[in-house]
This record gives sequence, C-alpha cells and structure tokens, in this order.
Amino acid sequence: MSKAERTRQFIIEQTAPVFNKQGYAGTSLNDLTAATGLTKGAIYGNFENKEEVALAAFDYNLGLVNEGLRAGTLNGSTVREQLLATPRFYRQRYPLMKQHGGCPILNAAVECDDAPPAALLQRVQDSLARWHRNIVHLIEKGQQTGEIKPAADASRYASLFITLIEGGILVSKTTGSPTALLTSLDHIEHLIETELVV
Repeated sequence: MSKAERTRQFIIEQTAPVFNKQGYAGTSLNDLTAATGLTKGAIYGNFENKEEVALAAFDYNLGLVNEGLRAGTLNGSTVREQLLATPRFYRQRYPLMKQHGGCPILNAAVECDDAPPAALLQRVQDSLARWHRNIVHLIEKGQQTGEIKPAADASRYASLFITLIEGGILVSKTTGSPTALLTSLDHIEHLIETELVV
C-alpha cells in the first residue's frame, strides 16, 4: 500500500464513526480535520470533496457490519445455523454499534429520507437489496437441501427479517434501551425455528 493509499485509508477509518454519529450532512470539514488531525488541504488532496469522503466512510462502516455477518454465516454448518447467525450477530454487536453511532444503513436511510444525496441513497438501496438477496439465497438453498420448508416465501421472510432488525435498532436507539431490538431478534429466531426449519 502506497503512502497516499495509507493516508486515504486513515482518513476513512478516522472519519467513519464521525459520519455515522453526526450524519453525512451534519458533519463539517472542521469535524473531519479534528477527527484526523490533518489539514483541509490534506483531506482534499486525497478526496475530491466531502461527499466522496462520506461515501467512503459509509462503505467502510457497512463493511464492518457485513464482515461480521459473513463470518457468522460461514461458520454455520447448516442453513438453520446460518440463518440464526444474523440475529446472534446483532445481539452481540449492538452495544458496539450503538457506541459507534448505530447501524450505518439505518442512519444513512433516515438522512436520505430528508434530503437525499443521490449517491448515498443509491448506496443504501444497493446494500438493502444485497442483504435481501443474501437471505433469499440462504432460504432457497435450505429448501433445495430439504432443511427449510418448501412453502416458505423466501422474499417475504427476507423483507420481514430486515424490517424487524432495522426497526428494532431504530426504536432501541431512540428509547436508549435495547429491548425493542432484542424482542425483534427473539421473534426472528422464533420464525426461523417454527416457520422455516423443517
């Protein structure tokens, strides 16, 4: 990795939690210089503008979540275990996510609802679509192996799981209590055990 690439990565890593906590519109260039200890010129020497830094920070924050989800899924020896890895991941990682500003998808989605920067909105939509496809693929794989009930509507369950997780995070973040998210995760596990698994 070149010095320029290391500097760029440093900027992304240092500013990612700032964007996630303060929002993409609410984060100023001064916030970025304070987080990195670099000058404005150093930041703009590595990124065209603040939006480019924000998009890289979103990708970085999302990558941390995806990495954890992927690791849990890969460790599961059955489709049941792979499906259960998602609620287990959020149950374990929510305190750390909260400390770093919450779920990057939810934060960016809420912000895009008010004044959508087109590129950020596209990133959010793409990440939700990819998450949905991954769950659908896993359920359909289980149907092919006989682990998941053949009548289960994979797309419906994928939408339901994502909605329960993101809604649970929203309510938990707003109330300051993890109860809503934990209840949602319990419900996802119940659905997997009673409605999906053969």
